[in-house]
Amino acid sequence: MKTLNPILLLLVMFFVARTGKTDGKIAKNITLDSLGACQGITYQNGSYFLYGDREVGVMREFKLQKDSLSYQHKEYRFTIKGENMIKHPTGIAHHKGLPTFVGNSVRQNEAGTLWKAVINCINWDGFLKTGTLDDNLLKTIDDDACIQGARPEYVKYKGKWFVATADYGNKANEVRLLNPQALAKATKTSESGVVVQKFTCSPWVQNLHWIESKGILVLIQNQVEGRKWRLTFLDLEKSIATGHEAVLSVIDTDKPDELEGFTFTDRAEKGIAVSSSRKNNVSFMDFSWDK
Repeated sequence: MKTLNPILLLLVMFFVARTGKTDGKIAKNITLDSLGACQGITYQNGSYFLYGDREVGVMREFKLQKDSLSYQHKEYRFTIKGENMIKHPTGIAHHKGLPTFVGNSVRQNEAGTLWKAVINCINWDGFLKTGTLDDNLLKTIDDDACIQGARPEYVKYKGKWFVATADYGNKANEVRLLNPQALAKATKTSESGVVVQKFTCSPWVQNLHWIESKGILVLIQNQVEGRKWRLTFLDLEKSIATGHEAVLSVIDTDKPDELEGFTFTDRAEKGIAVSSSRKNNVSFMDFSWDK
């Protein structure tokens, strides 16, 4: 979960709420290696963690230096005793004082047409300390309440923190809000008390990004299956109230590859997006809002 400072957050909200069109453009592309196919980015306590599916699921730590990301020579592997546990990480939900969850899509057939969604509860501090999931994997939860995929991200709704997750496909897509305490104890998400709210949304959601205060949830999407970039800004409370996504703004780009993750930096007009491509897999984005 990424939190902007209050002044920048108010500026983001003002611009999104007051304008008919929000523009975002790619300012610079760079290549970061050793991530396999990058699956996402999360900003925590001044560090940017990029994660992907190399020979095993991996996460690497970076710092933002001017207009580039500097590798901190810290790599974390989603393994236990060398065995791959989270091969295809699909979202990281972390918030201080609450359980940390990592999504995983598990291939069920060789063709890659059938997948199983799993949410893992991990000891985040222990994982950062040891660099593996040895003694740090607390629970593996079958996300059987999903339609297609698990993409956990912490969001705040009516004063309480929930884990939001979303589907990827193009049929009956939903964003679901899960009770984090109930989720951490569950064996499957269909258990009573785990899913507490949900609403339908547009297709091809790869990840979620929460902008704290005033309730903006960003759907990180593809315009078509596996291709072209889309960021959709939602009013979370209105979406839940109506049962369908309440769109504030949509940003499309013509970049043809597969967008996987996104986060704002500490500047409201700057963001970082990641794709699964082997080259130019990290893009710095500039945002502007027309009156």
